[in-house]
Amino acid sequence: MTSNDTPHAPHPHVGMWVTADGHIRQELLPNGRYDEARGNRRSAYTGRYTVTGDHIDYVDDTGFTATGDVRDGILYHEHLVLHREDDRRAREGRRGSLS
Repeated sequence: MTSNDTPHAPHPHVGMWVTADGHIRQELLPNGRYDEARGNRRSAYTGRYTVTGDHIDYVDDTGFTATGDVRDGILYHEHLVLHREDDRRAREGRRGSLS
């Protein structure tokens, strides 16, 4: 590592995001990749993402594109609403589900 290679803190949106029922789990990795699980299907969708402010642009490994926006600590990804894994809103939603 040279003196110009200063480690950077990961973007604040990096981490695990889940739907209230826990069915969809999207992990934003610090290397600009994401891994999305659906139910028992791990890595159902994988690809890369870029962040501009609170806007996220996704390109999955097949070339499909999508967008998301983080507002008030909630990730709105196309038709999905995701919370941080440790957010009480996500835990409360899973407690109330029948699955």
